Amino acid sequence: MTVTPVPRPEPVREDSPYRSYVYAYPHKSAYRPFADRPPLADLWRDEDVSALSLYAHIPFCEMRCGFCNLFTRSTPPAEQVTAYLDAMERQAGEVAAVLPDGFRFARAALGGGTPTYLTADELVRVYDLTERAFGVDLSRTPVSVETSPATATPDRLDVLQARGLTRISMGVQSFLDSEAHAAGRPQKRAEVDRALAAVRGHTSADLNLDLIYGIDRQDARTWAYSLDTALEWAPEEVYLYPLYVRPLTGLGRRARDWDDHRLGLYRQGRDHLLERGYEQVSMRMFRRADAPATGADVPDHCCQTDGMVGLGCGARSYTASAHYSFDYAVGVGHVRSIIADYVGRGAGDFAHAEVGFLLDDGERRRRHLVQSLLRAEAMDAAAYAERFGGHPAEDFPELFAALGARGWLEPDGGPGTVRLSPEGLAHSDAVGPMAFSARVSALMAEYEAR
Repeated sequence: MTVTPVPRPEPVREDSPYRSYVYAYPHKSAYRPFADRPPLADLWRDEDVSALSLYAHIPFCEMRCGFCNLFTRSTPPAEQVTAYLDAMERQAGEVAAVLPDGFRFARAALGGGTPTYLTADELVRVYDLTERAFGVDLSRTPVSVETSPATATPDRLDVLQARGLTRISMGVQSFLDSEAHAAGRPQKRAEVDRALAAVRGHTSADLNLDLIYGIDRQDARTWAYSLDTALEWAPEEVYLYPLYVRPLTGLGRRARDWDDHRLGLYRQGRDHLLERGYEQVSMRMFRRADAPATGADVPDHCCQTDGMVGLGCGARSYTASAHYSFDYAVGVGHVRSIIADYVGRGAGDFAHAEVGFLLDDGERRRRHLVQSLLRAEAMDAAAYAERFGGHPAEDFPELFAALGARGWLEPDGGPGTVRLSPEGLAHSDAVGPMAFSARVSALMAEYEAR
């Protein structure tokens, strides 16, 4: 029998508009084990906790999509799900005990994985254990939950509605079965329609739909079909994601250069939504102009100053000077090992940070820059100066010179503001990595995907 070698993904070109999706800085691949395992009480002691974000990570899905590089496990045994929620309850108790007095959650999210992989009763438990540990009422907090076509069932949605859900996000990716299958997601259009009807019929939450462009054999006509079909549901938000081919994912064996094709589809999708009453918030996020703000409708790049409390083995937590989490992996075997370690921990094992990244003043400046610059609205240079002193262009002259030379900065962004041009925003996945420090870039380059 002849065995055909499996091609590895080609290195990303330096001039590619799709170098890296930057939704947090630094990326988790720059995290390393802490030598001293700092106590969480020390990390949180002097933090401003008046407007925290809460993120609960559920690392389970009904299937693993071919493009997925998230920390998730498909179809776990029921006893592991129960053990995971037990561990999350122990962790929540330890974290709540170290937060300074007067903390408040300004927003919360259940992500994954697919949180609605949990049964209705298990979703109730997630809300209950969180509210009990932190002494909060999540129905008074804007909450966003991720779901999927297969798991957006009436009983689960009824639980979320009763607990005050304000935003629900569904990864549809494509409304054509052939394209969904090509992306490694064997869903049926009828299942998607059923799920969307259930969301609209059983919740009053804002609806976000994720669509992917750059799928094999996708063209302008089929892309327009998915966009128009999505808009028939009048979603409050639409996210447009370029398809990435990554190591250790189901599509990681299909590498080809299709940057121009993806960029063309992005521009088509952007213009399509802008012409139909949507406003651009970031490269990926578009929000319907007439949709009222809910507090959960925040873009990826929203944590310049607020801290974040993460629950679950794939969640990150942010303080001003430290980002921390548990170990990180994408490959099935390593993911299962990390989950097994998490569920086996006693309460005291959650009192320390184990893996993460310490931010000095320079890294904090970069983080603020990256997460502000990658939004469609102008970056407030005055707010940056108030926090750090000076203007961002003075702190990062080489970056600003490079962005200006490429035409990626608006020359007249307005007094006290810095704004990417439309073309700069289209190249957000190149702009972000350009702003990485040498230290972060080196750590990411040294990281071995597992």
